[in-house]
Amino acid sequence: MSRLQQTFTSLRANNEKAFIPFVTCGDPDLKTTRELLLAYVEAGADIVEIGIPFTDPLADGPTVQRASERALAAGATMDDALALIANVRTQTEVPLVPMTYINPVYQIGYDRFAARCREVGTDGVIISDLPPEEGQAWVEAGRKHGVDTIFLLAPTSDDRRVETVAHAASGFIYAVARMGVTGARSDVPPEIGDLIDRIRRHSNTPVCAGFGFSSPQQIQKTCRDTAVDGIVVASALIDRIENTPGTSEEKTQAAATFARELRAATRATA
Repeated sequence: MSRLQQTFTSLRANNEKAFIPFVTCGDPDLKTTRELLLAYVEAGADIVEIGIPFTDPLADGPTVQRASERALAAGATMDDALALIANVRTQTEVPLVPMTYINPVYQIGYDRFAARCREVGTDGVIISDLPPEEGQAWVEAGRKHGVDTIFLLAPTSDDRRVETVAHAASGFIYAVARMGVTGARSDVPPEIGDLIDRIRRHSNTPVCAGFGFSSPQQIQKTCRDTAVDGIVVASALIDRIENTPGTSEEKTQAAATFARELRAATRATA
């Protein structure tokens, strides 16, 4: 059983949801990224998503784009991200899931990239702009090397696409809670419950929601009122880091404190 399977099996047995914080590799530097990632693990993260900076991040809103720009300016690369994962893997068994785009994966080669992901201890990969209808070659490479493929579904995804993703995805399915790009919001979009229900008709693969989650109250309501298995938080954590004055250590501590509050909301669902 994979680390992702073990995580969701344990959470479901306790009627709990996964808390999945996001970090951008290399923002503002690799040392800080490592410290932040491990701080989230210590704060109770069930899975950590690691954004690999890319020059044309179509799915990312302004906050994540700024983080990617800082990381790229500091020289962060795909190799750096994989080395970071290998280093952190020696410190924790928490599942690690890089998020990237198809261009760098295609340039490396599907089989080679999947093999490297497995080698460094990656559990699954999110390729944000890979449509499921065109993703079979990558899915097969991932399966060959034991790396899960996490596809995104949006509220506008029709039933045919939902069924396609349900059959191809493993690890978990990423349910986009709202249309548009990433970014912290305060509301709970009503479409997310319907999307999760439609996914459930085709698959028992865990479903985690992201895009716009920013407060414990919002997360608790979503966990309580829908069949979601986990919540991804990105922009709200990066915003907390950006808005906290002081040293990188003080910023990391502020983000970790906020992460504990968000994580607690995934448990308080009764």
